[in-house]
Amino acid sequence: MTEDPRRAQLAALPESIRSPLAPFAGAKPPAPAWFEAALADAPERRMIMVEGVNIELLTWGEVGKPGLLLLHGNGAHADWWAFTAPLLAKDYRVAAISWSGMGNSGWRETYTGEIFAKEIFAAVEAAELEADGQRPLIIGHSFGGFPLMYCATHFPEKIRGAVLLDSSVQPPEKRWKGPPPRNPMQQVYPTLNQALARFRLAPPQGCDNLYIADYIARTSLKPVALEDGSGEGWSWKFDPQMWGRFQIGDLGDLLETMACPITLMWGERSNLMGQETMDYMFAKVPAGFKKVAIPDADHHVMIDQPLAFVAAVRGLLASWPI
Repeated sequence: MTEDPRRAQLAALPESIRSPLAPFAGAKPPAPAWFEAALADAPERRMIMVEGVNIELLTWGEVGKPGLLLLHGNGAHADWWAFTAPLLAKDYRVAAISWSGMGNSGWRETYTGEIFAKEIFAAVEAAELEADGQRPLIIGHSFGGFPLMYCATHFPEKIRGAVLLDSSVQPPEKRWKGPPPRNPMQQVYPTLNQALARFRLAPPQGCDNLYIADYIARTSLKPVALEDGSGEGWSWKFDPQMWGRFQIGDLGDLLETMACPITLMWGERSNLMGQETMDYMFAKVPAGFKKVAIPDADHHVMIDQPLAFVAAVRGLLASWPI
Protein backbone atom coordinates (compact mmCIF):
# COMPACT_ATOMS: atom_id res chain seq x y z
CA MET A 1 0.00 0.00 0.00
CA THR A 2 1.26 3.50 -0.86
CA GLU A 3 2.58 5.42 2.11
CA ASP A 4 0.20 8.18 3.17
CA PRO A 5 2.20 11.46 3.08
CA ARG A 6 -0.24 13.00 5.55
CA ARG A 7 1.27 10.94 8.37
CA ALA A 8 4.56 12.85 8.21
CA GLN A 9 2.72 16.17 7.90
CA LEU A 10 0.57 15.39 10.94
CA ALA A 11 3.57 14.30 12.98
CA ALA A 12 5.10 17.74 12.48
CA LEU A 13 2.05 19.55 13.86
CA PRO A 14 1.76 20.72 17.49
CA GLU A 15 0.14 18.26 19.89
CA SER A 16 -2.71 20.75 20.45
CA ILE A 17 -3.72 20.25 16.81
CA ARG A 18 -2.90 16.53 16.47
CA SER A 19 -4.65 15.50 19.70
CA PRO A 20 -6.60 18.44 21.15
CA LEU A 21 -8.61 16.29 23.58
CA ALA A 22 -5.73 14.19 24.94
CA PRO A 23 -5.07 16.45 27.98
CA PHE A 24 -8.60 15.80 29.26
CA ALA A 25 -8.00 12.02 29.55
CA GLY A 26 -11.61 11.24 28.63
CA ALA A 27 -13.21 13.96 30.77
CA LYS A 28 -15.52 16.49 29.14
CA PRO A 29 -14.15 20.03 28.83
CA PRO A 30 -16.27 22.69 30.57
CA ALA A 31 -18.95 24.15 28.29
CA PRO A 32 -20.89 27.43 28.41
CA ALA A 33 -24.56 27.56 29.30
CA TRP A 34 -25.74 28.36 25.78
CA PHE A 35 -24.12 25.17 24.46
CA GLU A 36 -25.68 22.94 27.11
CA ALA A 37 -29.08 24.56 26.50
CA ALA A 38 -28.79 24.00 22.76
CA LEU A 39 -27.99 20.30 23.20
CA ALA A 40 -30.90 19.98 25.63
CA ASP A 41 -33.17 21.06 22.79
CA ALA A 42 -32.80 17.58 21.33
CA PRO A 43 -33.87 16.79 17.77
CA GLU A 44 -36.28 14.14 16.59
CA ARG A 45 -34.12 11.31 15.22
CA ARG A 46 -35.14 8.77 12.62
CA MET A 47 -33.97 6.87 9.57
CA ILE A 48 -35.30 7.31 6.04
CA MET A 49 -34.67 4.82 3.25
CA VAL A 50 -32.93 6.24 0.15
CA GLU A 51 -31.93 3.89 -2.68
CA GLY A 52 -31.74 0.91 -0.35
CA VAL A 53 -29.72 2.58 2.41
CA ASN A 54 -30.86 4.04 5.74
CA ILE A 55 -30.11 7.78 6.01
CA GLU A 56 -30.03 9.45 9.41
CA LEU A 57 -32.37 12.46 9.68
CA LEU A 58 -32.51 14.96 12.56
CA THR A 59 -35.18 17.67 12.79
CA TRP A 60 -35.82 20.69 15.01
CA GLY A 61 -38.57 23.31 15.11
CA GLU A 62 -42.17 23.45 14.00
CA VAL A 63 -43.50 22.06 10.74
CA GLY A 64 -44.90 24.97 8.76
CA LYS A 65 -42.00 27.35 9.36
CA PRO A 66 -39.64 28.00 6.39
CA GLY A 67 -37.50 24.95 5.71
CA LEU A 68 -33.74 24.88 6.26
CA LEU A 69 -31.56 21.82 5.51
CA LEU A 70 -28.01 21.52 6.89
CA LEU A 71 -25.41 19.36 5.12
CA HIS A 72 -22.20 18.35 6.90
CA GLY A 73 -18.69 17.82 5.54
CA ASN A 74 -16.57 14.78 4.78
CA GLY A 75 -16.27 12.25 7.60
CA ALA A 76 -18.69 14.24 9.75
CA HIS A 77 -22.37 13.61 10.60
CA ALA A 78 -25.67 15.33 11.35
CA ASP A 79 -24.77 16.05 14.99
CA TRP A 80 -22.17 18.58 13.84
CA TRP A 81 -25.20 20.89 13.69
CA ALA A 82 -26.77 19.86 17.02
CA PHE A 83 -25.56 22.97 18.87
CA THR A 84 -26.46 25.53 16.16
CA ALA A 85 -29.64 24.05 14.66
CA PRO A 86 -31.75 24.68 17.81
CA LEU A 87 -30.83 28.38 17.62
CA LEU A 88 -31.94 28.52 13.98
CA ALA A 89 -35.11 26.53 14.75
CA LYS A 90 -36.67 29.56 16.41
CA ASP A 91 -37.44 30.85 12.91
CA TYR A 92 -37.10 27.74 10.71
CA ARG A 93 -38.07 24.12 10.44
CA VAL A 94 -34.50 22.77 10.49
CA ALA A 95 -33.26 19.37 9.35
CA ALA A 96 -29.83 17.75 9.07
CA ILE A 97 -28.81 14.44 7.52
CA SER A 98 -25.83 12.17 7.79
CA TRP A 99 -24.69 11.36 4.27
CA SER A 100 -24.55 7.70 3.34
CA GLY A 101 -21.14 6.41 4.40
CA MET A 102 -21.08 8.75 7.39
CA GLY A 103 -22.59 9.09 10.85
CA ASN A 104 -25.25 6.52 11.64
CA SER A 105 -26.29 6.18 7.99
CA GLY A 106 -25.63 3.05 5.99
CA TRP A 107 -22.72 2.62 3.58
CA ARG A 108 -22.80 2.19 -0.20
CA GLU A 109 -20.66 0.46 -2.80
CA THR A 110 -20.48 3.75 -4.74
CA TYR A 111 -21.25 7.37 -3.89
CA THR A 112 -22.32 9.86 -6.56
CA GLY A 113 -23.70 13.35 -6.90
CA GLU A 114 -26.95 11.82 -8.12
CA ILE A 115 -27.25 9.58 -5.05
CA PHE A 116 -26.50 12.43 -2.65
CA ALA A 117 -29.08 14.61 -4.44
CA LYS A 118 -31.66 11.90 -3.79
CA GLU A 119 -30.68 11.90 -0.12
CA ILE A 120 -31.13 15.69 0.01
CA PHE A 121 -34.60 15.73 -1.51
CA ALA A 122 -35.74 12.67 0.44
CA ALA A 123 -34.83 14.58 3.60
CA VAL A 124 -36.71 17.66 2.38
CA GLU A 125 -39.83 15.54 1.93
CA ALA A 126 -39.53 13.52 5.14
CA ALA A 127 -38.81 16.59 7.29
CA GLU A 128 -41.69 18.51 5.68
CA LEU A 129 -39.44 21.44 4.85
CA GLU A 130 -41.89 22.69 2.21
CA ALA A 131 -44.95 22.72 4.47
CA ASP A 132 -44.99 26.54 4.39
CA GLY A 133 -45.45 26.45 0.61
CA GLN A 134 -41.87 27.50 -0.19
CA ARG A 135 -38.84 25.62 -1.39
CA PRO A 136 -36.15 24.95 1.24
CA LEU A 137 -32.99 26.87 1.94
CA ILE A 138 -29.92 24.62 2.09
CA ILE A 139 -26.50 25.13 3.70
CA GLY A 140 -23.63 22.80 2.83
CA HIS A 141 -20.35 22.87 4.78
CA SER A 142 -17.10 21.85 3.07
CA PHE A 143 -17.74 18.56 1.21
CA GLY A 144 -21.46 19.06 1.88
CA GLY A 145 -21.37 21.96 -0.53
CA PHE A 146 -20.42 19.69 -3.45
CA PRO A 147 -23.71 17.73 -3.63
CA LEU A 148 -25.46 21.06 -3.03
CA MET A 149 -23.68 22.48 -6.09
CA TYR A 150 -24.85 19.41 -8.02
CA CYS A 151 -28.45 20.07 -6.95
CA ALA A 152 -28.19 23.79 -7.71
CA THR A 153 -27.08 22.85 -11.23
CA HIS A 154 -29.44 19.97 -11.98
CA PHE A 155 -32.45 20.79 -9.78
CA PRO A 156 -32.42 24.58 -9.17
CA GLU A 157 -36.20 24.71 -9.26
CA LYS A 158 -36.27 22.68 -6.03
CA ILE A 159 -34.07 25.05 -3.99
CA ARG A 160 -34.97 28.48 -2.65
CA GLY A 161 -31.34 29.33 -1.99
CA ALA A 162 -27.99 27.62 -1.39
CA VAL A 163 -25.19 28.61 1.00
CA LEU A 164 -21.75 27.10 0.35
CA LEU A 165 -20.02 27.23 3.75
CA ASP A 166 -16.24 27.11 3.29
CA SER A 167 -16.76 24.73 0.36
CA SER A 168 -13.48 25.24 -1.40
CA VAL A 169 -13.18 24.68 -5.16
CA GLN A 170 -9.53 25.02 -6.10
CA PRO A 171 -8.28 26.17 -9.51
CA PRO A 172 -7.83 23.15 -11.82
CA GLU A 173 -4.03 23.12 -11.52
CA LYS A 174 -4.25 22.93 -7.71
CA ARG A 175 -7.29 20.75 -7.35
CA TRP A 176 -7.06 17.87 -4.86
CA LYS A 177 -6.96 14.48 -6.52
CA GLY A 178 -8.20 12.57 -3.48
CA PRO A 179 -6.35 10.74 -0.70
CA PRO A 180 -3.88 7.93 -1.34
CA PRO A 181 -5.06 4.34 -0.84
CA ARG A 182 -5.79 3.54 2.79
CA ASN A 183 -6.66 0.60 4.94
CA PRO A 184 -10.27 -0.45 4.18
CA MET A 185 -10.80 -1.17 7.89
CA GLN A 186 -11.12 1.56 10.50
CA GLN A 187 -8.70 1.42 13.40
CA VAL A 188 -10.25 0.09 16.61
CA TYR A 189 -9.24 1.70 19.90
CA PRO A 190 -9.44 -0.43 23.06
CA THR A 191 -10.99 2.37 25.17
CA LEU A 192 -13.13 5.44 24.60
CA ASN A 193 -10.43 7.61 26.19
CA GLN A 194 -7.84 6.42 23.67
CA ALA A 195 -10.21 7.09 20.79
CA LEU A 196 -11.03 10.59 22.01
CA ALA A 197 -7.33 11.33 22.36
CA ARG A 198 -6.87 10.58 18.65
CA PHE A 199 -9.63 12.90 17.46
CA ARG A 200 -8.54 15.86 15.32
CA LEU A 201 -10.13 18.20 12.84
CA ALA A 202 -9.45 17.73 9.14
CA PRO A 203 -7.87 19.61 7.54
CA PRO A 204 -5.74 20.17 10.64
CA GLN A 205 -6.44 23.37 12.56
CA GLY A 206 -6.47 24.63 16.11
CA CYS A 207 -9.64 24.62 18.20
CA ASP A 208 -10.45 27.09 20.96
CA ASN A 209 -13.87 25.56 21.71
CA LEU A 210 -12.76 22.15 22.94
CA TYR A 211 -16.17 21.42 24.45
CA ILE A 212 -17.50 21.35 20.87
CA ALA A 213 -14.62 19.17 19.66
CA ASP A 214 -15.33 16.75 22.52
CA TYR A 215 -19.04 16.55 21.68
CA ILE A 216 -18.31 15.94 18.00
CA ALA A 217 -15.68 13.32 18.80
CA ARG A 218 -18.02 11.38 21.10
CA THR A 219 -20.82 11.39 18.53
CA SER A 220 -18.36 10.32 15.80
CA LEU A 221 -17.48 7.03 17.50
CA LYS A 222 -19.25 3.67 17.60
CA PRO A 223 -18.63 0.56 19.72
CA VAL A 224 -17.14 -2.38 17.79
CA ALA A 225 -15.73 -5.77 18.68
CA LEU A 226 -11.98 -5.94 19.33
CA GLU A 227 -10.07 -8.00 16.79
CA ASP A 228 -8.83 -10.48 19.39
CA GLY A 229 -12.38 -11.12 20.61
CA SER A 230 -11.56 -9.92 24.11
CA GLY A 231 -14.35 -7.37 24.28
CA GLU A 232 -15.54 -4.10 22.80
CA GLY A 233 -13.57 -1.13 21.51
CA TRP A 234 -14.30 2.08 19.61
CA SER A 235 -13.98 3.13 15.98
CA TRP A 236 -14.96 6.05 13.75
CA LYS A 237 -18.34 5.84 12.05
CA PHE A 238 -17.42 6.97 8.52
CA ASP A 239 -16.66 4.68 5.59
CA PRO A 240 -12.85 4.93 5.06
CA GLN A 241 -13.32 4.02 1.39
CA MET A 242 -15.88 6.74 0.64
CA TRP A 243 -13.50 9.08 -1.21
CA GLY A 244 -12.23 6.26 -3.40
CA ARG A 245 -15.81 5.42 -4.39
CA PHE A 246 -17.08 8.98 -4.89
CA GLN A 247 -17.94 10.53 -8.28
CA ILE A 248 -19.54 13.90 -8.92
CA GLY A 249 -17.93 15.43 -12.02
CA ASP A 250 -15.86 18.60 -12.36
CA LEU A 251 -16.52 20.95 -9.45
CA GLY A 252 -15.54 24.00 -11.49
CA ASP A 253 -18.20 23.17 -14.05
CA LEU A 254 -20.79 22.76 -11.30
CA LEU A 255 -19.75 26.04 -9.71
CA GLU A 256 -20.50 28.06 -12.84
CA THR A 257 -23.75 26.29 -13.79
CA MET A 258 -25.63 26.71 -10.51
CA ALA A 259 -28.99 28.31 -11.25
CA CYS A 260 -30.53 29.22 -7.89
CA PRO A 261 -29.63 32.12 -5.55
CA ILE A 262 -26.16 31.44 -4.08
CA THR A 263 -24.16 32.70 -1.10
CA LEU A 264 -20.51 31.91 -0.45
CA MET A 265 -19.73 31.97 3.28
CA TRP A 266 -16.31 31.17 4.72
CA GLY A 267 -14.01 31.52 7.70
CA GLU A 268 -11.62 34.43 7.28
CA ARG A 269 -8.72 32.29 8.57
CA SER A 270 -9.63 29.21 6.54
CA ASN A 271 -6.59 27.61 4.95
CA LEU A 272 -8.85 26.28 2.18
CA MET A 273 -10.09 29.71 1.13
CA GLY A 274 -6.96 31.61 0.16
CA GLN A 275 -7.11 34.61 -2.16
CA GLU A 276 -6.28 32.58 -5.28
CA THR A 277 -9.08 30.13 -4.52
CA MET A 278 -11.59 32.88 -3.79
CA ASP A 279 -10.66 34.76 -6.95
CA TYR A 280 -11.24 31.57 -8.94
CA MET A 281 -14.58 30.84 -7.26
CA PHE A 282 -15.82 34.44 -7.51
CA ALA A 283 -15.08 34.40 -11.24
CA LYS A 284 -16.93 31.11 -11.72
CA VAL A 285 -20.10 31.63 -9.66
CA PRO A 286 -22.99 33.11 -11.66
CA ALA A 287 -23.60 36.83 -11.17
CA GLY A 288 -25.67 38.00 -8.24
CA PHE A 289 -24.17 35.76 -5.55
CA LYS A 290 -23.57 37.04 -2.00
CA LYS A 291 -20.33 36.90 -0.01
CA VAL A 292 -20.17 36.49 3.79
CA ALA A 293 -16.87 36.14 5.68
CA ILE A 294 -16.96 35.01 9.33
CA PRO A 295 -14.21 36.75 11.35
CA ASP A 296 -11.82 34.76 13.54
CA ALA A 297 -12.90 31.45 12.02
CA ASP A 298 -10.97 28.67 10.31
CA HIS A 299 -12.46 26.06 7.98
CA HIS A 300 -14.82 24.58 10.57
CA VAL A 301 -16.83 27.76 10.96
CA MET A 302 -19.61 26.31 13.14
CA ILE A 303 -17.00 25.05 15.62
CA ASP A 304 -14.75 28.11 15.61
CA GLN A 305 -17.50 30.74 15.81
CA PRO A 306 -20.85 28.99 16.40
CA LEU A 307 -22.77 32.06 17.59
CA ALA A 308 -21.33 34.32 14.90
CA PHE A 309 -22.29 31.66 12.35
CA VAL A 310 -25.87 31.56 13.63
CA ALA A 311 -26.09 35.36 13.62
CA ALA A 312 -24.73 35.52 10.06
CA VAL A 313 -27.20 32.90 8.84
CA ARG A 314 -30.11 34.64 10.57
CA GLY A 315 -29.20 37.96 9.00
CA LEU A 316 -28.56 36.49 5.58
CA LEU A 317 -31.77 34.51 5.36
CA ALA A 318 -33.91 37.30 6.82
CA SER A 319 -32.75 39.75 4.15
CA TRP A 320 -32.18 37.45 1.20
CA PRO A 321 -34.57 38.60 -1.57
CA ILE A 322 -35.52 35.17 -2.79
